[in-house]
Amino acid sequence: MNLRPALVGLLALVALSGCSPNEAAPAPPTRPVLSVVATPRDDATISFTGTVQPRFSRDLGFRVLGRVVARDVDVGQTVKAGQLLASLDPMTLSLAVRQIEAELAKAEAQLVYATATKDRKKALLAQKVASQADLDTAEEALATANAAVVRARAGLDKAKEQLSYTRLVSDTDGIVTAVNAEVGQTVNAGDTVVTVAQAEIREAMVDVPDEMAQSLKVGDPFATTLQVDPGIAARGRVREIAPQADAATRTRRIRITLDAPPPTFRIGTTVTATPSRTELASIDLPPSALLKADGRSFVWVVDEKALTVSRKPVEVASDLGGTLRIKSGIDAGARVVTAGVNSLAEGQRVRIDPEMIP
Repeated sequence: MNLRPALVGLLALVALSGCSPNEAAPAPPTRPVLSVVATPRDDATISFTGTVQPRFSRDLGFRVLGRVVARDVDVGQTVKAGQLLASLDPMTLSLAVRQIEAELAKAEAQLVYATATKDRKKALLAQKVASQADLDTAEEALATANAAVVRARAGLDKAKEQLSYTRLVSDTDGIVTAVNAEVGQTVNAGDTVVTVAQAEIREAMVDVPDEMAQSLKVGDPFATTLQVDPGIAARGRVREIAPQADAATRTRRIRITLDAPPPTFRIGTTVTATPSRTELASIDLPPSALLKADGRSFVWVVDEKALTVSRKPVEVASDLGGTLRIKSGIDAGARVVTAGVNSLAEGQRVRIDPEMIP
């Protein structure tokens, strides 16, 4: 009996049965994954320590070179507008004033003489004793004398103004926050001698992490309390956010203008500032959790009962480099895959390593 044709037919049947269209494709293998539980981040519960600072502060200095002979204020002292703060030795400028006063007196005397001469020449011309040329010369001398008086008076005004610069006065009501010169010290024109801060408008100056500063904007409300007495509080709004983070601390400085702060919020007082916005709540994930497809952003969410994954679209609020801030798309408490997101399929079974569960 020839078995070769029967063996060939049997092999053909086996091959055909292996190519049956009704046979289901093998299920994707169970894949171990790394994951984290999505926990809402509420920055409104985070507080920052800062200090009360004036919004407006003036660095005051003399406009002329001189030696300080008096300083009438100290740090922490309250001053009024127009109050004397410090003085320079006025001797040199006083002598300049006296010199120009003498020059003015001389010019005024010459003006009187030139006026009398002009009147006399005019009378003689009427009597035909003097010529027209004599009268013209007298009028020219009168004009010269008059200009000399004007110049001397302007010089005297300037000298008196220079003399007034030896007195340093406050431009506004405020508090002295710094002094940079002592009696006997010679200061240049423009050197800061006294710093006066206006106490009417006060701000809380705090440093916040760079990632939080990126989610803040001007006008966001904050609540501030005294660190020594949390029962004393004042509200305020963000006025200014530093455009760059500090290279060493990776924080940004923000200024919060306080709304009618109590008197105990003195300049330099330590305060605690807490953001009041509820919309700061968000979910932070590592960048490796994000899957981008068709111009959209997704994450893989694990069904912890069925141990399968499903792709969920999310809205990314900000990318802070090492952290993704998710605005919407996933619920708090959901387990999100954080590695290998490009190799997963919808409904694929996964295995969560208990030792890797945070």
